Amino acid sequence: MKNQKMYEADDKLISIIQDNYNILQSLGSFGINLGFGDMTVKEVCEAQQVDSYTFLAVVNFTINGFLDIDSIGRLSIPTLITYLRASHAYYLDFQLPTIRVQLRNALDEDQSLARLIIKLYDEYARTVRNHMKYEENTVFPYIEELQEGNVSGSYDIETYSKHHNQIDKKLKELKNIIIKYLPSDGLHNNQLTATLYNIYNCEQWLQEHANVEDELFVPAIKRVEEKMKRSDVSTKISNMINATAAPQEALSEREREVIVALVQGMTNKEIASQLNIALSTVITHRRNIARKLQIRSAAGLTIYAIVNNLVDISTVKL
Repeated sequence: MKNQKMYEADDKLISIIQDNYNILQSLGSFGINLGFGDMTVKEVCEAQQVDSYTFLAVVNFTINGFLDIDSIGRLSIPTLITYLRASHAYYLDFQLPTIRVQLRNALDEDQSLARLIIKLYDEYARTVRNHMKYEENTVFPYIEELQEGNVSGSYDIETYSKHHNQIDKKLKELKNIIIKYLPSDGLHNNQLTATLYNIYNCEQWLQEHANVEDELFVPAIKRVEEKMKRSDVSTKISNMINATAAPQEALSEREREVIVALVQGMTNKEIASQLNIALSTVITHRRNIARKLQIRSAAGLTIYAIVNNLVDISTVKL
């Protein structure tokens, strides 16, 4: 049953643990060591250099399912990657090997069914390991490159998200076989019960881990990708504008004056009078402007004049 209390930065960290002891593993994944006394979440995170907003986002999400999608952009990507990497290490280097030892101690490996159970568990462990190693070797390096400003054209977080399967089917199968079909004496029954308890906890942890990746991590990376793409588009537009503006150097001062007058809505006759030149000269200037800039429409000339600071946009009727 989920605890519906929302935890905040001013709450004492020990109070959160007393309410929800199962977050102890999360502390280690964030790099938070025990021995913090009665310090608040904010104080502990600051002392141990952990982003408190991201820590609380994960804690509140895993404990009570709270998700503020509008604040996803506030999450610290480096903190999330540290958390996920440490979670992988705990699961692969400690949790999986520990359960395997417990299984072997609880089973008589002279029995063929017992050997099949160990084999099934090893297949499950291999599937999990391959999945997490893929994240370590492909996903996390991609994100670190992304944060350095390097946008990959061949990979994005959506590619990862589509292939991010829940890898718990073999674990469920293993539980069911042990419960339904494995006979045992009193001692082995106690050992199997304890092992099953750990397997259930392991399954719950893996589900929460996957949910954090799907609901916090992936959306946060998508925000970064979108920001990078917008920045890339802005750069391309800027380059296009600069490329368009480059011919401005070829314009004479009089031609610039004609452009300003045109943008202000003057007719050829009015321009001639304003600049004290012949009407035919205005027409010649307009022909030269169109040839040099490859812009013939009034709207195009207006954009050109604004971009190149010939006129103030506030003075232009749009």
